[in-house]
Amino acid sequence: MAARPLVARQPNERLQTLIQEAGVSNAGLARRVNLCGAEYGLDLRYDKTSVGRWLRGQQPRGRVPTIIAEALGRKLARKVSIEEIGMGSGKNPASEVGLHFASTVPGTVDQVCELWLNDASGSNFLTGATLPVSALVEPSRDWLITDPDPMVARSGGLRVGASDVTAVRSATQAMVDLDHRFGSGHVRPIVVHYLNSVVSPLLAGSYPEATGRQLFAAAARLTELAGYMAVDTGRPGLAQRYYIQALRLAQAAGDRGYGGYVLAAGMSHLAASLGNPREIAQLARVAQEGARGHVTPTCQAMFYAAEARGHALLGDARACGVMAGKAVESLERGHPEDDPEWIAHFGAAYLADELAHCHRDLEQPEPAVRRAEEALAGHPDTRVRRRVIDILLLAAVQVATREVEQACHTATQAVELLCGLRSNIGAEYLGDFRRRLEPFAMVAEVREFETRLQEREREGYQIRCRDRDAYEEQGLLPGQRLEPWLGGL
Repeated sequence: MAARPLVARQPNERLQTLIQEAGVSNAGLARRVNLCGAEYGLDLRYDKTSVGRWLRGQQPRGRVPTIIAEALGRKLARKVSIEEIGMGSGKNPASEVGLHFASTVPGTVDQVCELWLNDASGSNFLTGATLPVSALVEPSRDWLITDPDPMVARSGGLRVGASDVTAVRSATQAMVDLDHRFGSGHVRPIVVHYLNSVVSPLLAGSYPEATGRQLFAAAARLTELAGYMAVDTGRPGLAQRYYIQALRLAQAAGDRGYGGYVLAAGMSHLAASLGNPREIAQLARVAQEGARGHVTPTCQAMFYAAEARGHALLGDARACGVMAGKAVESLERGHPEDDPEWIAHFGAAYLADELAHCHRDLEQPEPAVRRAEEALAGHPDTRVRRRVIDILLLAAVQVATREVEQACHTATQAVELLCGLRSNIGAEYLGDFRRRLEPFAMVAEVREFETRLQEREREGYQIRCRDRDAYEEQGLLPGQRLEPWLGGL
């Protein structure tokens, strides 16, 4: 495998120190690296000469530095970062992992597997990192204009069949159900481990064309789920990397509809949570354009609703009303039996949820209350996080209408549900509700609500969100607008 030089080609003293600490020979380290790589579907053939080159300052490409760190970490019985082995810099530094829309299928496999490996190994490569302004612009543009991948079939490595794809799909659905019920704080580590230890070797395996397309589709869905879970655990920068890779995997799968879903349901909603309203509407429009002719009316309804959210946050009631009307009309035309499984959750309740948010942001409390109540009536008890969101949304609107006592009663229901969740999204909605109560701090019901909340926190329940200021340390969505290339969409 080709190697790239380290900056200034200095001897890698950090790697030498760790090899000595681990008590392994150069040949022993090479053997451990080859075995570790085989677990991820990589056919590595390093030897003691290869290790000697690393010690002289050369650095292997792709995922190999992370695998070297993992191999040494296993011997030392502790986590070892690529910075510790002196390979934290180079042409493709860890801070750029997952941020690119690869031009080839092999490049896609390498990039997404590197992201999963870094995440699963506990690498803190996002700490202190600021995402470049092109983080959303370039992948969205590339997805919109890139020609379909002509071939994804691979030979060599683990043989992959239809049953493997079925297993990934079943595992994904199981984790979706767990996430809805318990929040991502409980489930995300399982998803990341599964991607890294199971899906990564499958992608690096051997499969015919049809099976390969199905495998990429399954990997795209689970990667998008991991992106949402990153949002729900307070890691927006990491979420963006996962969404970009989910978008690229959907492209490899030949599924334009799911690519649009990643943009509208993933990236667009992430922009909403971080206060970038213009990007919300624009990403939803890119989804509509790029998936035109490839999606059902139900999918179109979700795309329209996402754009309506952006217009509402911009205060454009007219544009919001137009897109909301399109969303309602499209959903009415839909036939659930024609919809792909990844959009099955989007029905009347989810659309009511989206429209309730629109009315709230446009300061239209009466329709906001009506839509929030519709959403709650339609969401089953198993969708605990979604019910928390809509209960707190309803409570916030009740504060706006100065029904403070009723709002506190409503929000108390959400607090009880939050005690069984580990969800940063739910906790953020609770934080927003508490800020809306601040002008009424002397009202008896508000004091009682705060007291009850503090009691729950003393009991050990994790119902506070991560410090929002910390988001800037991990990288916010770029402020750069999409208009320069969006054109007349």
